[in-house]
Amino acid sequence: MSQNKINIALLLGDPSGIGPELISKLLNKKITNNANIVVIGEKNILEGGNKISGSSQNLKYVDNFDQINFEEGNKFFLDISNGKNHSYKLSECSKESGESVLSALSLALELAKENKIHAINFGPFNKTSLKLGGNKYSDELHLMAEKLEVKNFFCEFNVIDNFWTARVTSHIPIKEVPDHVKKEKIMKPIKLINEAMKLNGIKVPRVAVQALNPHAEFGTEEKDEIIPAIEEAKKLGINADGPLPCDTSFITAYKNKNHDCIVGMYHDALQSGLKAFGFDRGVTVQGGLPVPITTPAHGTAFDIAGKNEANLEPTLNSFKIALTMAENKNKA
Repeated sequence: MSQNKINIALLLGDPSGIGPELISKLLNKKITNNANIVVIGEKNILEGGNKISGSSQNLKYVDNFDQINFEEGNKFFLDISNGKNHSYKLSECSKESGESVLSALSLALELAKENKIHAINFGPFNKTSLKLGGNKYSDELHLMAEKLEVKNFFCEFNVIDNFWTARVTSHIPIKEVPDHVKKEKIMKPIKLINEAMKLNGIKVPRVAVQALNPHAEFGTEEKDEIIPAIEEAKKLGINADGPLPCDTSFITAYKNKNHDCIVGMYHDALQSGLKAFGFDRGVTVQGGLPVPITTPAHGTAFDIAGKNEANLEPTLNSFKIALTMAENKNKA
């Protein structure tokens, strides 16, 4: 009965944070019936999340993906405990929490490479725990790209209310940003976000591009690099516009609904506006990977872990985006 549905892997997130309780709640939402769900993790972690959320699910438990038969139902739990029954302490970073996350993520990525999983949606990870658990990468996106053997450009998208953002540079010192503001580097996130938004159902995305300098005029980067990139994007059929001054770009593009997405030159020019308008609704999409991978934009929220106070909306929105992108990718 579920053979034609998209297969989505749900990962519980860091067991010491709010991820397990959020996934516990998500599993009871009607929209999860629109996909084949494979929760990957340790049984006791989900049980802990259920205890916090007061939820329960009718999941079929398996030890191997090949044991799954979607004709028997659409929700399975792939238990990777292997006899381990570790008790994870809430609100604490640990090697054990990081190892648990990395094990679940590695399996999900392997299943994606084998085309057994069409999208991955995960509860929030904790970067410190991941590092303690053996992650050698600066963030999970680079780990995923390596595991999925990605050779092309990739970057993180942040989303609120289906308004998407991408950036030319990310976690680098501000003094280094101008060296990266080059036409060819600006083109990469413009093209990538345009294609990603098409997968999310926007046929002709309206792509805004931010300036680098105040009022888009106190410098030469706009004239020398940013405007030529916008013009080149237009020649490729991309509906690009700008450069928009950073200080009003989110009012123009997001609040006034003149654009569907925006590409910026550096981290804070985008994140400041994004978080001011929708900190409690944000979604992160791992852009440029061969399979849609999404997560809520917030962190593990150790301060409220175990209190059943976590807001489900970002997790629910991240699941919806993963489902839509995977369905449209499957149609292509």
